[in-house]
Amino acid sequence: MIEDFGRKIKDLRLAADLTQGELAERADLTDGFISQIERGRTSISIDSLKQILDVLNISLSDFFKEEERRSIVFGVEDQVEIEEGGTAKLTLLVPGATNRKMEPAILHLASGAATSQRSPFQGDCCGYVTKGRIKINFGMEQFRVRSGESFYFTANAEYKISNPYRGEAEVLWLTSPPTF
Repeated sequence: MIEDFGRKIKDLRLAADLTQGELAERADLTDGFISQIERGRTSISIDSLKQILDVLNISLSDFFKEEERRSIVFGVEDQVEIEEGGTAKLTLLVPGATNRKMEPAILHLASGAATSQRSPFQGDCCGYVTKGRIKINFGMEQFRVRSGESFYFTANAEYKISNPYRGEAEVLWLTSPPTF
């Protein structure tokens, strides 16, 4: 029970892209206390929980709301199209993926299109080119990836994905933790 409680706080913190230190500072608590809560090593008062949830922009009622049984299959009607930045488009495949450990999407790149330059983050990116060809600029290196090929990298350098070729390109793209 305490472990589940701590895991839920940790998941919410990661979804908000905060370190334990940042959460502790904003909630006027200590790093060590946040760490103990997330590892299920200590209980927490309602006052301290409210301070944490206020930082995470989550109400107490939403935090304690029983999770509904969720579908594991999602259809076209569940997908959301967004502008990725640059001239690329993304189709988010799973609703609520920003609250999960990874986020699957389809990256659509018309000829000449590109994502915006992405800053490094603590996480991983993986993709499979389903159509066309792409170029990945990762730090100072460039990689070309064709249809049927995949890529995987830890996002510890700036990166950009582009389609300098003729024809449309599509990439099944996964990030962990979610970044879109």
